[in-house]
Amino acid sequence: MPSYDMILRNGTIWTVGGPLRTDVGVRNGKIAGIGVAGDAGETIDCTGLDVLPGVIDSQVHFREPGLEAKEDLESGSRSAVLGGVTAVFEMPNTKPNTDSAEAIADKLARARNRMWCDHAFYVGATADNAEALAELEMLPGTAGVKIFMGSSTGSLLVAEDEHLARVLRSGRRRVAIHAEDEERMIARQGERVEGDPASHPVWRDDESALLATRRILRIARETGRKIHILHITTPDELALIAENKDIATCEVTPQHLTLAGEEAYPRLGTYAQMNPPIRSGAHRDGLWHYLRQGVPDVLGSDHAPHTIEEKARTYPASPSGMPGVQTLLPLMLDHVANGRLSLQHLIELTSAGPQRVFGLRTKGRIALGYDADFTVVDLKARWTIEQDWLASRCGWSPFTGMGITGKPVGTIIRGHRVMWEGTLANAAIGAPVQYDSVPLS
Repeated sequence: MPSYDMILRNGTIWTVGGPLRTDVGVRNGKIAGIGVAGDAGETIDCTGLDVLPGVIDSQVHFREPGLEAKEDLESGSRSAVLGGVTAVFEMPNTKPNTDSAEAIADKLARARNRMWCDHAFYVGATADNAEALAELEMLPGTAGVKIFMGSSTGSLLVAEDEHLARVLRSGRRRVAIHAEDEERMIARQGERVEGDPASHPVWRDDESALLATRRILRIARETGRKIHILHITTPDELALIAENKDIATCEVTPQHLTLAGEEAYPRLGTYAQMNPPIRSGAHRDGLWHYLRQGVPDVLGSDHAPHTIEEKARTYPASPSGMPGVQTLLPLMLDHVANGRLSLQHLIELTSAGPQRVFGLRTKGRIALGYDADFTVVDLKARWTIEQDWLASRCGWSPFTGMGITGKPVGTIIRGHRVMWEGTLANAAIGAPVQYDSVPLS
């Protein structure tokens, strides 16, 4: 009988102590040894490749149920593993909203034998379910609670301070926040210019984001609740969050680190439209400044697809959002190749960071006893993001045609080779993510 179910040989393994040129053994879906010898049922030659802890994308919108023309759990998770992502946290603005125990159970049932990667589902906060959230957030398979402070895709919205406080008082897990100020955005709707998506960041301006971030930090401190602020777009927000790290963690997206409004809106039009918006090159540079200072805790793709037909509508009738789960890692590997951040920092943002922020059980590091989740990459590969590589049902990406250095080669989840060199396994094996704060099911 082989010593291991799988051995990854001859790669550069990114362990908690740094990179090692060694072999990793897997047994029963767990990491069984680093620097191992012996035989295995399956041997994977990783010569010239880097083996990272499995990449975790903690913000995706896979649109099922109710909006499957844009995406579904199968196609979205297929995009994920093709991009090297081993686990996703999926958002609640579906149709109907994911705001009850029944809705969570329905999503988990839909995911079974269909999702390619491991997964968890957020519960959407409303004024009506605030008192039930303490119980809902403890359901197995839940990523926690998500608050939309400003209107985005769907009908989930908690805009008033009174109701925000009720939500934060109900439960104990870290709450994810979309921080845009609804009242200010309603007052500024006249700033939208028909046919000009470049007016999107004028309407949903810096102050809309900063005002909401100030408010939720104050309410979080008053209620004693930890929060996680999603898709930060302004340097001023990151400066403010840096002063409140005892209660707040935060996320940035590859889109906001890559695109600049001066170039993106003329070239992409409504395909550059998302919430919060793509802002100026100065904003982008400011995000990078604070990223180098260590303020953002995680990267999330905010994968939020819409169909080409929907995106073709004249702004502001066009919906906000863009796909991103498949391009998260390629974009960031390219930033590594260009010296904007180190590979170690990228690992912190995509595996160790999510593990720390969300309290993941046995994920987020290459260490004995942890899940055998690996993202295998070729740091030197030069390639172009082509349309036929993309798996999202929406059928487009703002990054099509972009030259990239660094490519996901393999996605291994709990010892299963789910993707290798662009080819998928025969069956989807995704399972619910487990959290330290949630009892085992």
